[in-house]
Amino acid sequence: MFRLTRYYNWLIFSIINPALKERLPLYVQGKLLDIGCGEKPYLEMASPYVTGHIGIDRWDTYSDKSNIDIFSTAYEIPCKNESFDSVLCTDVLEHLKEPGLALAEAYRILKPGGFGIYTVPLFWHLHEEPYDYYRFTRYGLKYLFEKNGFEVVEIKALSGFCAAFGQELAYFLNGLRKGGKLNPLWWIIPPFVHLVQGAAYLLNKIDLTERFSVEYIAVIKKPSK
Repeated sequence: MFRLTRYYNWLIFSIINPALKERLPLYVQGKLLDIGCGEKPYLEMASPYVTGHIGIDRWDTYSDKSNIDIFSTAYEIPCKNESFDSVLCTDVLEHLKEPGLALAEAYRILKPGGFGIYTVPLFWHLHEEPYDYYRFTRYGLKYLFEKNGFEVVEIKALSGFCAAFGQELAYFLNGLRKGGKLNPLWWIIPPFVHLVQGAAYLLNKIDLTERFSVEYIAVIKKPSK
């Protein structure tokens, strides 16, 4: 099982992970920098395509620190210019006060011709508070990437309304289980949450309302010299 999966959030990972799995063999190689890596959940998925998977994150991250290689902010990465072939950054930009500065730093450490893969939310609840600052549209992403020197290869919406609604409903319902096993909802909610996510997963296959996407995936490139 994917290490971040819980009974109430498997829907979002069933959407994000196939998108990453499709793009990793196309765009990552060599030495990979995983910015805001947390538990480094994509280590296994990326391993066939890279020679090294270096994860950076802050000391005060809420995640397990055992897989972090470098403790650093995304603004001052202690690595030389052009020292990485690829960059991966999954659901991190919304937690940075200055996402543009982080992109400028990613540009600095990435080799010319190297690619970055980013995932970012459009519709998502507050999380990891108080370190939750932004949500992004495709137009805001394009502006930020290009402002910091990158070429935009792709920005793709990963869901329609049904997945966004279904996943947020699942989180809301999970929040009603407070109080532990003495709360009758503790037992009632999980099967209903699975049903909600299952229906949303199926509807997402025909739901084309990308304006309500829960998430975007973006592929960017540092221009070759």
